Amino acid sequence: MVNTTRPKDDVSVLAKGRRLISIDALRGFDMFWIAGGTGIIQALSKTTNVNLVRVLDVQFAHKDWEGATFYDLIFPLFVFIVGVSLVFSLSRHVEKNGKSAAYKRIIVRSIFLFVIGVIFSSGPVTSFEGIRLMGVLQRIALCYLFAGLLFCTLKPRDLAIVCAALLFGYWALMTFVPVPGVGAGNFQEGTNLANYIDQQYLPLTKYDGDHDPEGLLSTLPAIATCLLGVFAGFLLKNNSFSDKKKVGLLLGCGVVGILLGFLWGLQFPLIKKIWTSSYVLVTGGYSCLLLAVFYQTIEVWGRRKWASPFVWIGANSIMTYLVSGALAAFLLNGGLLDLSMNTVFGIYGELVSSVVFTGLILLIAYLLYRRKLFLRI
Repeated sequence: MVNTTRPKDDVSVLAKGRRLISIDALRGFDMFWIAGGTGIIQALSKTTNVNLVRVLDVQFAHKDWEGATFYDLIFPLFVFIVGVSLVFSLSRHVEKNGKSAAYKRIIVRSIFLFVIGVIFSSGPVTSFEGIRLMGVLQRIALCYLFAGLLFCTLKPRDLAIVCAALLFGYWALMTFVPVPGVGAGNFQEGTNLANYIDQQYLPLTKYDGDHDPEGLLSTLPAIATCLLGVFAGFLLKNNSFSDKKKVGLLLGCGVVGILLGFLWGLQFPLIKKIWTSSYVLVTGGYSCLLLAVFYQTIEVWGRRKWASPFVWIGANSIMTYLVSGALAAFLLNGGLLDLSMNTVFGIYGELVSSVVFTGLILLIAYLLYRRKLFLRI
């Protein structure tokens, strides 16, 4: 579903009509690292001995299991922003068309995104068994579906109760429900409850063999991540609060979330691949801090020009994700771009190819933005 205009109900705006460019910019900042930015850091680390670059390189790789790096923040940050954005888009839609229309909109868009996700994550398949049902876009679709339905149905206090129930309920299941042959309270890969449920009940292809990092049970705390974004959206939409207070509350909630998450992590470790409750709080906390920084810089101080490339990407984030994935498979994974650049630039070939690839993604995002071509999901 491609639209040639930016619909008002898809744009983050305040009740008084001021558009929140900071949300698009933060979404674009998040997507930038997926769409080529990470490749530049990784390639740069291979051509220099600068300590700062080495440190950054470590932060732009996923932890194998426990712990979290900056790269482990990218996915939950996007889910968090989905929650922030739906407060604005669905509020306007409910006011204009009623709740029934909003429910229909949520369900249709979720199904559309889920199907795109299945096609994208499965890739070229030669058999039905090669289809991967769960993946990044599928998780986003499910988070949007349930967070959107809950937002249109419940009051903020009830949403907070649901969010807490998801986090504590998931913790209780993972901690006290025994896995056959293993026992309860095991958080190791392949033997924890979330992975066991994938092994038993998730059909077809799974990303990690017999389990999936976007599996069935771990979708529950991911929905809680989206709800944390909804609460941030409530705050930004509330015109009774000054900008200074909004930023202060985002910063305070961010710090509290990080501290509580790491504290909880002493018993329920931070693990992205099973989206533990401690991981939700820590990444939600960092998401609040980043939102506060972008809101203060762009909305309060009015410094927007530096964020233009991020806005191009953020206004068309799903399209950027799909295009970057397809181009990466063709140019980078296929070796075409690396081969040509290595021939000309030698040891700097990978770095140059990463810069060229990222520049190409930015150019495509810019052209789509200028032509007002947006993939509406």
